[in-house]
Amino acid sequence: MSTISLRLPNSLHNTIRGLAKEEQVSINQFVTLAIAEKVSALMTEEYLERRAKRGSREKFEAAMAKVAKIEPAKHDRL
Repeated sequence: MSTISLRLPNSLHNTIRGLAKEEQVSINQFVTLAIAEKVSALMTEEYLERRAKRGSREKFEAAMAKVAKIEPAKHDRL
C-alpha cells in the first residue's frame, strides 16, 4: 500500500470530513473510494469508446431486425 501527502483547501477537507462521518467511514476510506469511482468512470469511458469503434450501422440494423415487433407490456411503456 502507498502513502500520499495531499493538500486540500480547508473547505473541501471539512466537507469530506462531514461526508465521511455521515457514511461512517474514515476520511482515508472515503477518499480512496472517491478515487476508485473516478478511475472506474474514466476506464469505462475508454472501454465504451473502443467498443463504439468496432460497431457498425449494418450490425445494428441486423440486430434490430431480430427484435419482435410487438407492443411493450403496459408497465414498460413510456
